[in-house]
Amino acid sequence: MAELWTQMGSLMATIMFLYAMLERFFPAALRDTLQIHTQKLVNLLYPYVQITFPEFSGERLKRSEAYTAIQTYLSENSSQLAKRLKAEVVKDSQNPLVLSMDDDEEVTDEFQGVKLWWAASKTASNPHAYSFSYYSPLDGKRYFKLTFHKKHRDLITVAYIKHVLEEGKEIALRNRQRKLYTNNPSSGWYGYKQSKWSHIVFEHPATFETLAMERTKKEEIINDLVKFRNGKDYYAKIGKAWKRGYLLYGPPGTGKSTMIAAMANFMNYDVYDLELTAVKDNTELRKLLIETSSKAIIVVEDIDCSLDLTGQRNMRKERSEEEEAKDPNKKEEEESNRSSKVTLSGLLNFIDGIWSACGGERIIIFTTNFVDKLDPALIRTGRMDKHIELSYCSFEAFKVLAKNYLDVDSHHLFSRIGNLLEVTTVTPADVAENLMPKCVNEDVETCLLSLIQALEKKLAEEEEEEESDDGGLNEEKDKEEATEQEIKNNGHCVEDVKGNGFIL
Repeated sequence: MAELWTQMGSLMATIMFLYAMLERFFPAALRDTLQIHTQKLVNLLYPYVQITFPEFSGERLKRSEAYTAIQTYLSENSSQLAKRLKAEVVKDSQNPLVLSMDDDEEVTDEFQGVKLWWAASKTASNPHAYSFSYYSPLDGKRYFKLTFHKKHRDLITVAYIKHVLEEGKEIALRNRQRKLYTNNPSSGWYGYKQSKWSHIVFEHPATFETLAMERTKKEEIINDLVKFRNGKDYYAKIGKAWKRGYLLYGPPGTGKSTMIAAMANFMNYDVYDLELTAVKDNTELRKLLIETSSKAIIVVEDIDCSLDLTGQRNMRKERSEEEEAKDPNKKEEEESNRSSKVTLSGLLNFIDGIWSACGGERIIIFTTNFVDKLDPALIRTGRMDKHIELSYCSFEAFKVLAKNYLDVDSHHLFSRIGNLLEVTTVTPADVAENLMPKCVNEDVETCLLSLIQALEKKLAEEEEEEESDDGGLNEEKDKEEATEQEIKNNGHCVEDVKGNGFIL
């Protein structure tokens, strides 16, 4: 054994000596040629192919999407076999502690019976290197190296890598936390770490199961959402941007915001709450659209109150006449004080124009309390594809609320409540407020009786309003009849005067 080690030491020393002579006395061009032919010889004898996936692209200005997807895929599937792991805290994930392979660790994977090897490696850092990047060059360059037999080249390069990237992205979507975004004023869009959107974690608990609505209507909306989510190929076939618009309308308190939260939780989409009054002009509106991600719901709540976009085409003539009558100085002052110059045309292009195709799998939702005030061009089919009316509370919606708030499916007071709901107009929000126990002593029956009392009071108020309206109508009718009678009497007086010859 000692003799063997002595021979190996002599061999290594000889190789090092020859390499030093080669570096010193052979020209650079000759060394390069010799290295190329040596590599060819090694390739003939070495039956494996290696593919490298660096962590950053270009001058480390952007992290590689492929590297991130591979890291997620290996963390979920193959890193369980690794013996050396590293832990990272990911803020936007349901699993905040993510384990992945440590540097210089190798794991195996199998695809369609073919064995592969993944290795996490890191290049040696160069302290004298300089790179224009936010990341320190002293940290070295990390990369994943995939090794496989050369006879499986087509299978790996065509099918396996695509499978890894798609699976990694799907795993990331499943594990991520949904976010609720709001747009920042344009004055804060520029500078270090500034962005057009600010976000928090979206934690609204609403679901379609807890939504106070008729079951058939829920199923209709759910089926529409599922059809949209699975419609990527269909939208591409018909040549239409992969987006869909929903108009939610109805009185205040009927659950429009809750419906949006339930849709986001069902689809696992982020929510972008767009505040139009903070948008300076149409150009900024387009920039905000570009910055939204796929798998997102873009919401404009109370659009009839956000900007002066209601019935613009019908009131254009009246506005022009009013503007002509205004003092020029006052007109300039109003123009300068107007915070947002977003027009109806800009909003229409945002929803259904060319820029709306930048990105895919987006849902655009408008909410309003007064749908009649909106311009017909804003809510036509193709922009707001589905109109959903959220009206007053029905008996079926009440049963959902009773299950949510009181955990009861039936009660002897239900029939009385159902009869009252048929003759009163009360919102689900009002019903929920009366069903919610206010103290520890309140039980199911107490809450239901409180709701009955509120419904009876509401019914009495509506009957009084109807009587007052009927009284007003009768009074107006009496006045009209009196006026007609007076005109008739005056007519007879005139005829009598004519008959006496006093009027020629």
